[in-house]
Amino acid sequence: MKLSRIKNDVETIAGEDLLHAEDLSEGAVWLSAARKMTAEDVADFAVLSGDHDPLHENEGGVSPFGEPVVHGLLGLSVMAGLSSERPNVATLALVAVDSWEFLAPIFFDDEIHVRTEVASMQPHGRRAAKIVWFRQLINQSGRVVQQGRLTTLVANRARAARQNRPGKPR
Repeated sequence: MKLSRIKNDVETIAGEDLLHAEDLSEGAVWLSAARKMTAEDVADFAVLSGDHDPLHENEGGVSPFGEPVVHGLLGLSVMAGLSSERPNVATLALVAVDSWEFLAPIFFDDEIHVRTEVASMQPHGRRAAKIVWFRQLINQSGRVVQQGRLTTLVANRARAARQNRPGKPR
């Protein structure tokens, strides 16, 4: 799929222009929309991942928190999805997840959102930049439940222009 097609699809979903490496700056911050974590989400993730630990079952009797908790990796996965729209970036690849911390449980029916900050940037070749993002997953009470650093490669405008040239093989 051409980058322009991806851009149009993402703009429709996020309502925000596609950002390239040149549009980013260290310290820039975005907040995602919120998403409610449901028992159905947890059940679906258990089937997908094979993680059927009773800690995540509706009864929650074995949970040290007295109620069932969302899989930590489901929280991480939802963070990835929520933060893909804010900011709406021309991502080429996820290259690292560093120092991810699970600070507090996510409970069924919690509403979570993501705070994303550009922690650092450095050129990566002629047509991309390596961006280190600091991301926090925050619940409806304002408590940070997960956080860490992720590194992605983000296209710059020259790369996008080159890929959108007429007649260029894909």
